[in-house]
Amino acid sequence: MTTESTSTGRPASLAEAPTLQARNSAAFWTATGVSRGHEVIRRRGFVAVDGDRRAGLRILVQEPDLDPGEVAELGELTRRAAGPVLVEDPFSSTDLGHLGLRTWQMPVMLRPPGPVDAPALEVTRARRPEDLGAAERVVIEGFELNAFEPHRPGELFPAGLIEQPGVDVFVASVDGAVAGAGVRVVADGVASHYWIATSSAFRSRGVGRAVMLGALAHVTDLPATLTASKLGRPLYESLGYTAAAPATWWASA
Repeated sequence: MTTESTSTGRPASLAEAPTLQARNSAAFWTATGVSRGHEVIRRRGFVAVDGDRRAGLRILVQEPDLDPGEVAELGELTRRAAGPVLVEDPFSSTDLGHLGLRTWQMPVMLRPPGPVDAPALEVTRARRPEDLGAAERVVIEGFELNAFEPHRPGELFPAGLIEQPGVDVFVASVDGAVAGAGVRVVADGVASHYWIATSSAFRSRGVGRAVMLGALAHVTDLPATLTASKLGRPLYESLGYTAAAPATWWASA
């Protein structure tokens, strides 16, 4: 199997993709939790961000071999969560069926370093509060984040998020209007992407592709991972991503 090197000199292979994604997700959600003022809980086998009634509890499994004490703590965190619960397990190795959560799988994907085409639309980093706010609204709409309705500016993407190391929010514009958005996180020599969304008014116009190309353009020397939805997978495959392993997600109703 062909391997590509991270900035630390380690090879990045499909077998490593779940671990790389686990670490990057932890970096992203830690940055999000810190910028929101929420509690971040770090253990050997998981990272948890314990938020409020609307943000809820986000758990990022970090190892394929959680011990009984860690599983028990996950259960306790889930039972006392103030809002919705979402657990991401890129190893698909921890059974949380006893917690009464619904479950599904999505593939972890890996892209080796390499050039990308220029985006067909204008894509910029969100630097101003109004750009970050526009990105936030697109993501809430695109992902149907009903927990964040009615909209409270800065709740999903606090102003401090883009001040966190390695975190950038990108927006794609059509005729001056923000049409799409996404987040790129660089940590430990790996890039990953989150919340790639298109406004309903601009669907089927290549907006998601433009966001991805604009974000990848700055990290073509790094391997990149992501977790793909069924609808997003064809786009990511066309950009050079390969499915590596199924990630299991658990969520409250």
